[in-house]
Amino acid sequence: MTTRRQFMTLSAATAAAGLLPAGLLSSGSAWSQTTGSMQTRKIPSSGEAIPVIGMGTSGSFQVGETTAERDPLREVLRRFFAGGGTVIDTAPSYGTAEAVMGDLLAEQNLTGKAWLATKLSGVKGREAGLAQFAGSLTRLKTDQVALLAVHNLGDWKEQFEVIRQLKAEGKVRYSGLTHYLESGHDALVEVVEATRPDFLQINYSVSTRGAEKRVLPVAQELGVAVMINRAFDDGQLFARVKDKPLPGWAAEAGIDSWAQAFLKFALSHPAVTVVIPATGKPDRQSDNLKAGSGPTLSQAQREDLIRLIA
Repeated sequence: MTTRRQFMTLSAATAAAGLLPAGLLSSGSAWSQTTGSMQTRKIPSSGEAIPVIGMGTSGSFQVGETTAERDPLREVLRRFFAGGGTVIDTAPSYGTAEAVMGDLLAEQNLTGKAWLATKLSGVKGREAGLAQFAGSLTRLKTDQVALLAVHNLGDWKEQFEVIRQLKAEGKVRYSGLTHYLESGHDALVEVVEATRPDFLQINYSVSTRGAEKRVLPVAQELGVAVMINRAFDDGQLFARVKDKPLPGWAAEAGIDSWAQAFLKFALSHPAVTVVIPATGKPDRQSDNLKAGSGPTLSQAQREDLIRLIA
């Protein structure tokens, strides 16, 4: 576990390096800009600010074409954009998710407002990567995406070169690498150091904090934006706090649900740029979005959450 002294030293060093405004050390919310009620953070490689709460699509958007299946997702998207969200993460390996997302964004005239991230997933070789990306654009009903990442480091050397080519062609703005298991952290660090992507995506939560050891410090050192998946540890965190009241400091931190507490935990690490919880339920979407406003957790509050879920 990161000690208070280590956390403050890390934050101070980051501020000195220009990656994090020094105000974080005196004000929990100072390192995020605010647009309306949703805070934003800057992508180190460009300075572009994006909302801190995004959304994933694995599972939640893997549905069919019936009204019963898609109507809740229409409302999920409506609330997402109304609440200040823009960042949407998907992948061609997520079943129907890309196609469903493309359809629903287009019918609500939201495609141009979405900050879309997708992946090169499970392919080998340059031509296969280019063909898969072309399919993603078709399904998403767009001619470009904000972020294209190599999914779980698969064929990373070849696929990262594909991403570089697509960036040069103006079809992709940012390059990325992803993983979702702590067992993949060391390999991810090595590839990040070799390729210097704009983004990395990794799992990080109150109960799975392995990214603090190498991944997050390397991201800060190299100026790589960080997208967090599995901030709820695949739902296991909710089982750990079942029937437990929120901590006494929750209201002070602007928290009125455990989901917000867990998302704010991930966001409270200075290396993190955006968290992408997935949901197909409108009420949960509204709840998740609340984590993007209000104070950032203090180190004492972080440590208290760790104790509560132990």
